[in-house]
Amino acid sequence: MAAAPGGPGTAGTAGTAGTAGTASAVLRRVPWPSALAAALVTGYVTLFVLASVHTSYDTWGALLILPALMAIGTPLLARIAAANPERDVFRLLLLAMTAKLLCAFPRYLMAFVLYGGAADAKMYHQKGTELAAYLDQADLLGGVHYDLGMKVAGTGFVIIVTGIVYAITGPSLIGGFLVFSWLGFWGLLLFWRALQIAFPEADTRKYAKLVFFLPSLLFWPSSIGKDAWMMFCLGLTTYGTARLLDRRFGAFLCIVLGSVGTAMVRPHVTALAGAGLMVAYVLRRRPQQVSALGPLRTILTAVVLGAMAVLMLQQVSTFFGTDGTGGDAVNQVLSETSRRTSQGNSMINATAPEDAAPKFSLNPAGLPVAVISVLFRPFPFEASNIQNLIQSVECFALLVMFVRAWPRLSRLPRLFVQRSYVAFAAVYTLLFCWAFSTINNMGILSRERVQVLPLALVLLVVPATTAGRGRTSARRPPPVWRVSPGQWGARRTPEPPGLPPPPVPTAAPAPAVRSTVPPSSTVPPSSTASPSSIVSPSPSTSQGGSTAP
Repeated sequence: MAAAPGGPGTAGTAGTAGTAGTASAVLRRVPWPSALAAALVTGYVTLFVLASVHTSYDTWGALLILPALMAIGTPLLARIAAANPERDVFRLLLLAMTAKLLCAFPRYLMAFVLYGGAADAKMYHQKGTELAAYLDQADLLGGVHYDLGMKVAGTGFVIIVTGIVYAITGPSLIGGFLVFSWLGFWGLLLFWRALQIAFPEADTRKYAKLVFFLPSLLFWPSSIGKDAWMMFCLGLTTYGTARLLDRRFGAFLCIVLGSVGTAMVRPHVTALAGAGLMVAYVLRRRPQQVSALGPLRTILTAVVLGAMAVLMLQQVSTFFGTDGTGGDAVNQVLSETSRRTSQGNSMINATAPEDAAPKFSLNPAGLPVAVISVLFRPFPFEASNIQNLIQSVECFALLVMFVRAWPRLSRLPRLFVQRSYVAFAAVYTLLFCWAFSTINNMGILSRERVQVLPLALVLLVVPATTAGRGRTSARRPPPVWRVSPGQWGARRTPEPPGLPPPPVPTAAPAPAVRSTVPPSSTVPPSSTASPSSIVSPSPSTSQGGSTAP
């Protein structure tokens, strides 16, 4: 039998509904963001306490270094995003930095779990720990005398960088991975800033997503070693190049610091970047208004760049131990590279054991094959292990993107003069592919490839042309820090395209003042008002508004 209206059944239903409504109201009052933050902090502190009790500083030190790096980087990203015209830039940059730091953990697991510590990072960690202990006890003002047991250029310089990092953070292996990964992120950010400065018409949003989240760029430059350092220094060199091509102050400082950093580790890469810089500077568009010192500045810049190129070639010759820098020396270096990398299960081209140093052809006709080998291999059917298979998926995706972008790539010769930064990226990419195509191991090639990917990706963000007009479509305003050609240090804020100019405020005519004095009466001289006080419109009147009666 159904319950009568107002009976016990109705009362129970109403009570249940009231309880549910009260619970819903309570849940709505809970500050969920604060509660989630409190839960994360509590969990992090608990994990830190457990790790500090059961592990050494080599492991739990990373729990101190990770939030410290985030605390240093977040305000810098906020400052960069505040001056950027793109929307949601801060969220994108913060996500990119977080992803880059988190990739240090799988990179560590690959080196010390999958490969059992058979990685260069282990040697850098051991030598860096010894150097950090020496720096803690040494009298730095009296001079530093420490024997690395090897020359400084190359591996020795990375040991010095690792020792300095450990002297600041303490010798923590995972912490060192985090610091180097963080350093690599800032290199990627400098590549992104360089594109915005020197090529503002490009699809910078797409470039940011590619350069910050491409798996190779996230993963490989995230360990203690040369890859992360080279990524940072190449980014600094590229950023200085962009400033030089756009005629801004501070360009040479960035170029010199970045070039010295790369030359101390891999001077041949510095020479490739210098060649691209020279071509881009020659093709740079001249300003419409040239100052009296313009020709002198151009001559001095060319002399400085030429001197830097000579020094880089000498450094390359010393680094590889060759006589001179001619074609025979280049052939010797490339052939030796091919021989040293012809080992392991990931070898590309099998060579006979008696081939001590196979000859390498300098014929430019092989450049297309070199580009395909460096940028798009291994192919899926060439994968010999799970690592190569994962890498082949990314390479195939890049190949598809370049094929789809072929109509845009056909505009590159014209852009070499309009935007010489594109010439810098293209020349460096071609020379890098030509030089590194001698690497005969898929695994080594996958790691070395990250030094060219940021500039190769520039070719994918060339803007499309407007149909039927043959000109670039302006989809977004250039960055706010653009400087007009020929103006050093000046800043201007461009107006967004497509908006009408703001209206010019005009003062409305003053309303007629009706006299309240009878015609027959006279006004005393002392009470006569001045013209300015009689005809004094209100602020709303001066802006076209109406006044109260």
